[in-house]
Order: sequence, then structure tokens, then C-alpha cells
Amino acid sequence: MQFYYGYQMPLRILDEAEFWKHQEEEHTVVIRELVSGLEEEFVEALKKWETALSQTHQQVVRFIETVVRSGYYIPNQLYQHVLQLVSYCLQESLAFIQLCQQIKTNSVAVSNNPTAKVVLDHIIRESEYFTGIAQALLYSNQGQSQ
Repeated sequence: MQFYYGYQMPLRILDEAEFWKHQEEEHTVVIRELVSGLEEEFVEALKKWETALSQTHQQVVRFIETVVRSGYYIPNQLYQHVLQLVSYCLQESLAFIQLCQQIKTNSVAVSNNPTAKVVLDHIIRESEYFTGIAQALLYSNQGQSQ
């Protein structure tokens, strides 16, 4: 993602969050469908994550609608709420990455499925891509506010 969007930056980062939260939500299904015999604890964790990621995705969509409706003027309070949401999305993605790493490391079903290992690595990399974007925005914003 490029960082020259100026006043549209909050909308741009929300677009990224909307896309990646939806991706992560879909990834919970991909993992469950791909790994036959996946341990019940991981199946249940993935189902809970699917719900949580869906809720976050919907929250991001609501913020996008709010930012779009605000036109070219984004009040500071709205911008701060966007940053808080991005921070939440970042933490959520980091926790989702941890779950994927736990599944890859601790699941017997995954250890017997080379394709699942590759897919989990891919899913982890994709979530890490989003965390990089979110961190760059949040850290650049911290520098501006000091």
C-alpha cells in the first residue's frame, strides 16, 4: 500500500482492513475444509475466529460508510476512532497468526498433510502483510502526534 493518499488515508487503510478481515474470515473455513481430521479444539477455535473476524469485518464496513459520508472532511474524533479500529484489527490479526502457527505446530492432522502446511504458511504470510500495513500507519501517526 502506498502512503501518499493524504486526506483519504483513513479510507485507504479501512479498505485494506476490510479486505484482510474478510480474507482471514475465509481462511478459517479453508483450514477447516482442507485438513480432514483436524483436532476438535482447533475446529472450535477456528469457528470462533470466523465469527469474531466476521464481526470485525462488519465494523470496518460501517466505518468505511461513515468516512465516505463525511466527504472530504474527516473530523479528528472520527480519525482517532479509525486508528483505534486499525489497532484492534492489528492485534486481532496477530492473535490469528498465533492460532495458525499453533495449528501448524501442534496438529497431528496438519503434520500428516504437506499441503496444509503450505497453505497455513501462505495464510500466515497474508495476515503478516496486513499487520505490516497497519503497523506502518499506526507508527507513522504516532510520529505525527508527538
